[in-house]
Amino acid sequence: MPQNSSRFHFSSLCNSISSPGLDPHNLCNQIQMPQTKTSPKLHHETTVIKSAIISRLIVLTLILLWRTLLSPYDTSAPINPNCLSNNSLQPNVDLRQQQQHVLLPSLGSAIESSIVWDSVYFVRIAQCGYEYEQTYAFFPLLPLCISLLSRTVLAPLVPVIGQRAVLGLSGFVINNIAFVIVAVYLYRLSVVILKDHEAALRASILFCFNPASIFYSSIYSETLYALFSVGGLYHLISGKDVIAVLWFALSGFSRSNGIVNAGYFCFQTVHQAYDAVFLRKRAFLALQVVVGGALRCICVFVPFVAFQAYGYNNICLGHLPNNMSPWCKARVPLLYNYIQSHYWGVGFLRYFQVKQLPNFLLASPILSLTLCSIVHYAKLKPEIFFSLGFCAPPEHKDSAAVFFSLAENSSNSQENRNLKARKQVIKDGTSLLPEEYKLSAKQGYLSAAVLPCILHLGFMAATAFFVMHVQVATRFLSFSPPLYWFASYIMKSPGTVKRWGYIIWAYSAAYILLGSLLFSNFYPFT
Repeated sequence: MPQNSSRFHFSSLCNSISSPGLDPHNLCNQIQMPQTKTSPKLHHETTVIKSAIISRLIVLTLILLWRTLLSPYDTSAPINPNCLSNNSLQPNVDLRQQQQHVLLPSLGSAIESSIVWDSVYFVRIAQCGYEYEQTYAFFPLLPLCISLLSRTVLAPLVPVIGQRAVLGLSGFVINNIAFVIVAVYLYRLSVVILKDHEAALRASILFCFNPASIFYSSIYSETLYALFSVGGLYHLISGKDVIAVLWFALSGFSRSNGIVNAGYFCFQTVHQAYDAVFLRKRAFLALQVVVGGALRCICVFVPFVAFQAYGYNNICLGHLPNNMSPWCKARVPLLYNYIQSHYWGVGFLRYFQVKQLPNFLLASPILSLTLCSIVHYAKLKPEIFFSLGFCAPPEHKDSAAVFFSLAENSSNSQENRNLKARKQVIKDGTSLLPEEYKLSAKQGYLSAAVLPCILHLGFMAATAFFVMHVQVATRFLSFSPPLYWFASYIMKSPGTVKRWGYIIWAYSAAYILLGSLLFSNFYPFT
């Protein structure tokens, strides 16, 4: 019904045109052409899905290749003692006895040998729950998903390859499928923000072959975190705040840095409160906006706080003060901060040591790309960057209406703007034609809609450089959309700048090869 009424409306307008020197039929055909022309979105999404699948197959093939050709540095991966308690997520059976009755022990052993580095923790938690204090550094969403899949869909494989191998296989299946979904969400988000299907496609394909690819195909929490972060941002920019809150909360249930996604709601709340007070002169509306934004942020924090409370209940309650861990006696007992500091040496400037110079060099490409993307944006759009978007021209805010205004539905706002542009074409006869209007609306990487993502990226990069083990910056920042938007942007830039696009591709390819070689054989990577 809406399409028929729209066509009737344009037919009526076209019939009313009487401007001299203007062919109304030709003009109306140009105006109606976008309605009948096939959108490239479906075709590009198919390309993104194919690229994501191909990239995962390449990474998994490289893992198998390097595991076959080389001997791992640490061969203790298959060691799996019985769970310490009966409160395990899986049936607590004698694992040695179970292994004797497995039909394909060699296949099970091969899968278990691929459970290395942090994957050991995730699989162990999925199998036995949280047994040790340091295991609380790993958030429960991925272990819960692994446990659920291993006890349902993949449960028939337990007699074939063994329980732990099924747990490992569940982790691989979850993360590789989730990666494909992340790539699709990134493309959709890029289309909405960049208003350029081709740039969105380039950015999504770059993500499919990102330098941290090995972690997205291994049993790590990066994939689920990226899924709920990018997906949550897409739903937020689409005006679906309730869904965005749920997705951002799940990102905080997969990794601790998911709570930083609350910053998007803070940015949105500040701008909408400003809009209500200074533009609409409605103080009560501003109060509603602030309360709503605060509630959304609280919802994003809930999983993190709940998990800290869960750890406090298991470790601190029921113990004498002398037997308590030091963090239990703190005024604000934060288990996660204590674990990161005590067991992994994480802290402000604590990693700034001469012996850590190789790790800084390992992280330098992703940090350099991050710095260039932020500086380039700030240099070309200083009025947007340094004013935090408050001084952005109205046309720059079109693709980010949900951030910068109290518009109820960004898609409806965009539809109204398109309708006004078409009316203006008919009224003037000399205005921009639809295709020219479409091109003029493309702000791409320099759009104000990119600003919240740039600020988010800057905070994450500063945290990785000054606080964390710097080598994890490659996977810590690899989900961030502005990196791929910037890379896509410079790939189409004229002159020598375009060469940096090829350097980025070479960097990604080198880290995929290096990561699959080192990580899969239990050598340090990131």
